[in-house]
Amino acid sequence: MAETPAASTGECKPMRADAARNRDKLLKVATQTFTDKGADASLDHIAKAAGVGIGTLYRHFPTREDLVMAVYSRQIDALEERSHELPAQHDPVEALHEWMRGFVDYYAVKQGMVTLLRSMMQSSPDAFAEARGRLRAATERILQPAIDAGGIRGDVSAEELLRALGGICLSSGTPAGATASAASTIALVDLVFDGLRYGAPSAS
Repeated sequence: MAETPAASTGECKPMRADAARNRDKLLKVATQTFTDKGADASLDHIAKAAGVGIGTLYRHFPTREDLVMAVYSRQIDALEERSHELPAQHDPVEALHEWMRGFVDYYAVKQGMVTLLRSMMQSSPDAFAEARGRLRAATERILQPAIDAGGIRGDVSAEELLRALGGICLSSGTPAGATASAASTIALVDLVFDGLRYGAPSAS
């Protein structure tokens, strides 16, 4: 990030804090805008809605692709966080169920950006390989304890679960963030979850 280098005086701290807040606002607005408008999202609109100038946006994200990748990475960050947090709040099987439902929110943004992401995958495959690896690791982290607990059948892999969840979201027709589509998508996610439980050692 091209911010002013840190200095030993306290005078730079408010600037760094402001820069961090601006970046966070830009990412939040961009996430919603990409969800709603996909490839038609306007960078001018994103900057204006975040309450900053277009120059501030470009200082944080020099290209449209940089902004898309930052939003995409933040969604994966959220899924990684949930893969750590949910097991502390629920038993392993319910934690998996909640994580699968949360995947819909991630995919709503990804689906809105799908055209941009496809084109970027051609030019930066390594960046997406790293992101995909993080997502697979998060899936394994939340899936394996549910298998070990006997509440989920043992013949499903993290990659298969990701493909199933992604396929459900992509087939929704409109971005999964839309109310009707989200309800339908969640119902399908629940159906997949029920399928994972079928035949599991401790399933009733």
